Amino acid sequence: MTDIPHIPVLLNQTLQSFESIDSGVIIDCTLGYGGHSEALLEAHPNIKLIGIDRDQTAIDFASKRLAKFGDRFQTVKGDFATAFDKAVEIAGVENVRGLLADIGVSSLQLDQIDRGFGFDSDVLDMRMDQNAPLSAYEVVNEYPHEKLMKIFYEYGEIAYGKDLAQKIIDKRQKGPITSAKVLADLAMSFKTGKKIHPATLMFQAIRIEVNDELGQLHGVLDKIENSQLQNCIVSIISFHSLEDRIVKQRFKAWTVKCICPTHVMRCECGNNHQKGKLLNKKPLIADDKEIKENPRSRSAKLRSFYFGTDSAF
Repeated sequence: MTDIPHIPVLLNQTLQSFESIDSGVIIDCTLGYGGHSEALLEAHPNIKLIGIDRDQTAIDFASKRLAKFGDRFQTVKGDFATAFDKAVEIAGVENVRGLLADIGVSSLQLDQIDRGFGFDSDVLDMRMDQNAPLSAYEVVNEYPHEKLMKIFYEYGEIAYGKDLAQKIIDKRQKGPITSAKVLADLAMSFKTGKKIHPATLMFQAIRIEVNDELGQLHGVLDKIENSQLQNCIVSIISFHSLEDRIVKQRFKAWTVKCICPTHVMRCECGNNHQKGKLLNKKPLIADDKEIKENPRSRSAKLRSFYFGTDSAF
């Protein structure tokens, strides 16, 4: 445990977003290596923290790393949409003062070549929960052309998604595609001159499909919206425009006081539906120093929302 192979993305910005919390419970919905959780527990000696992760490897690793905090730290296994209720029940909704979610694939998963997230992997998996029934192998080898094309357009925003899907179909007709390495090579003919690897958006789209990442994000936002949270800060880190757009739109909706249909001449809803306020109008991003030290932070954006009516926020 002396060599932690991970630099938490936007760590200082995350600590800044929760700096006003001095008691209660923070729920880390995406525990991973436990880097954010460790920093939060150290910065706030009077808080407790519950970490959620669907990956047992992550839970085992973080539990060892954070054992020094004793009963101030505990875990709940499951994806962050379904495990949210259990974590809130354990904490007591009135005690929850912070929620953190670092959306997308974790560095722990990227670092393990046998998980199939990286371009050089000899397997084709990409499951965050290794007990889940759907893997990248099924998506790549069994999805019809139109379904592949759809996820490339919607989840990867790939302009040449139709041609890329056809290239996969042609390749698998000669035999199953069994490795991420072979899959990544298929994208090389679509090299655009941009700095990112040609397979990056394809892998993103397949990974989102395998793990239902956007559904998970909508799910946890629904859970938060329908909870009874008060005096609670929600901070969400996203890594691509699809996720950030969902968070931005939902946070904006939570600031709206009147929810009457636009055609109504006079407010009939009570004009009291605002759940709180934005803590930063624009997302917090990494500075040049952090990007140099941790290239993964280049695309990261952190947005924060305060649930409650406290005028101090």
